[in-house]
Amino acid sequence: MKMNLKQRVSAHQAQIGIVGLGYVGLPLALRFVEVGFPVLGLDIDAQKVNKLNDGQSYIEHIGSDAVQAAKARGMRSTTDFSEAKNCDVLIICVPTPLNEFREPDLSYVIGTVDSLVPHLRAGQLISLESTTYPGTTDEELLPRIEKTGLKVGVDAYLVFSPEREDPGNPNYTTRTIPKVVGGRTPDCLELGVAIYGEIIDKVVPVSSTRVAEMTKLLENIHRAVNIGLVNEMKIICDRMGLDVFEVIRAAATKPFGFVPYWPGPGLGGHCIPIDPFYLTWKAREYGLHTRFIELAGEVNSDMPQWIVSKIADALNNRERAIKNSRILVLGIAYKKNVDDMRESPSVELMELLRDKGAHVEYSDPHVPTFPQMREHHFDLASVAITAESIASYDLVLLATNHDAFDYALIQQNAKLIVDTRGVYQTQFANVVRA
Repeated sequence: MKMNLKQRVSAHQAQIGIVGLGYVGLPLALRFVEVGFPVLGLDIDAQKVNKLNDGQSYIEHIGSDAVQAAKARGMRSTTDFSEAKNCDVLIICVPTPLNEFREPDLSYVIGTVDSLVPHLRAGQLISLESTTYPGTTDEELLPRIEKTGLKVGVDAYLVFSPEREDPGNPNYTTRTIPKVVGGRTPDCLELGVAIYGEIIDKVVPVSSTRVAEMTKLLENIHRAVNIGLVNEMKIICDRMGLDVFEVIRAAATKPFGFVPYWPGPGLGGHCIPIDPFYLTWKAREYGLHTRFIELAGEVNSDMPQWIVSKIADALNNRERAIKNSRILVLGIAYKKNVDDMRESPSVELMELLRDKGAHVEYSDPHVPTFPQMREHHFDLASVAITAESIASYDLVLLATNHDAFDYALIQQNAKLIVDTRGVYQTQFANVVRA
């Protein structure tokens, strides 16, 4: 059975099912199509499915031409999970957020697996790509699959291979980012490496699904901790009257032993603000308190509040209050040059300012209208940047430094700018660094 699937993979005859067609799943589906695999997309969101079947993309950095090319080569999407039975490989790419207590919420993963289980059959490989705590694949997926009568490693196969997408980064693609793969058994690993090896330049096998799960957490915790460090340095430098960005640029000239990380208004994206909490939660099961990781999380989580205090001080120095001030937030995506708003600190800043009585609007060329979000709501559309529009606000908050913004025009016409990204390296009377 293993050899049959391996041969089908090698011949690009294996039907690939991508479950979850968001920022991770859609690029993966397009890559499988690109090398000649038949691909079926599965998602509970009928709007996404309909758009893909019509040849339209809903992710800014993925053009509709790429979706149309995939459609022409046979890619199809559906909300009917019973079609999973026709797939040889099922790759799960669904969200793993936190609940209201900042604990892991595996409801998307478990709900997806439960929807697939009635349609599983012998000879399939199931891969989970959703970031999660070590043990999820063994503790949640394995028993559900084997409850069907299938034996993982014998007549069905199970792997964990963490996603490593970086939306909007032109230097790395799905193909060029090395892929870590861990299998439940040696045969599972062999098949996982074979499948991903057809679409990824470098596959990195590890000894277990738990190692692969922990690898992803370490990658993102490493970044979260270092961002927490520079965010704390920003507060210290601010109190001392120093420019933290100048300090970091100077430190980065050291050719060894230092990697520059850059402070901002908080953490954004689906991974970095969330993943550390997956490990801290799991570590408690082993009687461990992850003090270092949690401290970095506290620093990063507190940054929006600190930015608001800087805004209050900046307005106060000009004899204004936040209440009734007109504030324009520049950039509401979580990072520059993308339309991805997941966990964006800009949204928290907008809410904090609104709660203090400010009249808040935003400008973001990548987000024309404020989208529907589970926890946040603003009935707003992006404001066009003109000399007149900028001059009409009491304060402009530079939250996400998109390349599309005309920073010279903004500086020349704004009454007051609070810059959280270090865009303005020259000192201007109307610019406050935060």
